[in-house]
Amino acid sequence: MDEITIPQAVELPATSNLNDLLATRVASDPRATLAERPSGDGWQPVSAAQFDAEVVAVAKGLVAKGVQPGDPVGIMSHTRYEWTLLDFAAWAAGAVPVPIYETSSAEQVEWILTDSGITVLVVEDAGLAATVAEVSDHAPALREVLEIEDGAIAALTAAGADVGDDEIARRRGISCLEDVATIIYTSGTTGTPKGAEITHGNLALLAVNAVAVVPEVFKDGGRTLLFLPLAHVFARYVEILAIASGTVLGHWPDLKTVTAGLGAFKPTYILAVPRVFEKVYNAAEQKAAAGGKIKIFHWAAATAIEYSRGLDTASGPSLWLRVQHKVADVLVYSKLRAVLGGQAQYAVSGGGPLGERLGHFFRGLGLTVLEGYGLTETTAPTSVNRPTATKIGSVGPQLPGCGVKIAPDGEVLLRGIQVFKGYHNNPEATAEAFDEGGWFRSGDLGALDDDGFLTITGRKKEIIVTAGGKNVAPALLEDRIRAHALVSQCVVVGDNRPFIGALVTLDAEGLPGWLKMHDKPELTPAQAATDPDVLAALDAAVTRANQAVSKAESIRKFAVLPGDLTVENGYLTPKQSVRRHVFVKDFAAEIDQLYVDTRQTSAS
Repeated sequence: MDEITIPQAVELPATSNLNDLLATRVASDPRATLAERPSGDGWQPVSAAQFDAEVVAVAKGLVAKGVQPGDPVGIMSHTRYEWTLLDFAAWAAGAVPVPIYETSSAEQVEWILTDSGITVLVVEDAGLAATVAEVSDHAPALREVLEIEDGAIAALTAAGADVGDDEIARRRGISCLEDVATIIYTSGTTGTPKGAEITHGNLALLAVNAVAVVPEVFKDGGRTLLFLPLAHVFARYVEILAIASGTVLGHWPDLKTVTAGLGAFKPTYILAVPRVFEKVYNAAEQKAAAGGKIKIFHWAAATAIEYSRGLDTASGPSLWLRVQHKVADVLVYSKLRAVLGGQAQYAVSGGGPLGERLGHFFRGLGLTVLEGYGLTETTAPTSVNRPTATKIGSVGPQLPGCGVKIAPDGEVLLRGIQVFKGYHNNPEATAEAFDEGGWFRSGDLGALDDDGFLTITGRKKEIIVTAGGKNVAPALLEDRIRAHALVSQCVVVGDNRPFIGALVTLDAEGLPGWLKMHDKPELTPAQAATDPDVLAALDAAVTRANQAVSKAESIRKFAVLPGDLTVENGYLTPKQSVRRHVFVKDFAAEIDQLYVDTRQTSAS
């Protein structure tokens, strides 16, 4: 199979927009909880009617500030309740909310302000306001900057006191499905970020169709905690999905402390990226080692993986395996589920491949991770595994209204309700993004099986061609190595080189636990980079990763970098993707060094 399109399950009137999803939620039960806000040691419920009233009040403030229908309104903040409030207030005012990552540099902020023409910008605090102030002179359309921590919501509410309800009602009905709902700037692994114009139809249709085909997850009364950046399309889409499905929505600003949030909020489903699941596994392993229970943990992990694989067989797990699984559940799995809140049966993973091992591990302990696939330009998901139709290692079948085709060169092409309108102010890039048949060029490589399940095998532009002419997709090797507790990032190299190499950075958070687990003294990441035991462990991780590829594709040599790759130093995008072109340029000397001494320091 090389092409499939799934018919839409749900249609919406062409004249509708995202405001109608909220109106439907409010009308179904005004008193039901729509969101919960952190309050002291607990969570304060916000009813659907209360949320809607706050949306109207803030929308009136935007109108009073001179925001016209179609005007871009900027939001620059960590993930928090006010983010969602401002989003829906902007739509209620007929405006177009434009997110800016709170980690953006002044140069990136300047580009988004000027390219989108943001008129009013709401930032989280004085620090972000200071970043904006550095470039505001170069953004002539920007009239006002408000700070959430300095009373922005109250100020907008007060400003709009004299704006009538009828004006908001009128503006809520202005947009239709084809109109632009938001401009989301790509995180830019290469070149200048492009503003993807996402329509009301993209978000609304994709949400209601996902609810229709995955009711076990996105159900009325479900709960989810958003902790990924709402400036990213993935979290933003789930925000809309929560409104459409009847989910109670919570927000958490800090990924480093998210387990505390999950434990308190107790979500029924979790939205995350693969790195979150890797860290949960590694932290559990290190905790077990610290408590002298590492052998029990490794046995339980192996049992979970074997049990999950058994679920995919005709006969299912054996009786003995089921018995072992019950024992492991008491000793290990129940405790891990409690860390995630204790109520979650499903998680949705996107933004990169999770890997078969972790997929089976989490399903085996009682949390089915549904891997999906999409891009900013496809409003997040175009495909996702289902609770009743899962193939671990794939990204599932297409959602209703979505189509996929595999081009002759292996590129994944996409078409349907999920595909964006085009790039803002960039007709050339828009034209280049589509083929002659109107299919969007994803830039990813993949394959379809006979059941319509899509598997992503690599990035077209990141294919490495060795001096011997071997084409190598780095993602598989990088993902496997990055799953190791010691590893933060791995970048595979070898373009026009005699063999494949890799540069690795150490995980500063995972290092102390690993050292303690192996009865070693405390070391800084720089010290650990030359430690023989650390290097031996990394070598073993490389050897295991090499088992997934041919000898010609395997990593022959690696080196450990003294620092890490972060969003702050410009080597990662906000969704944790490596800016490969920047990395290769800045670490050219380190890459060259891999090929100076041909003695192998890794298994061949």
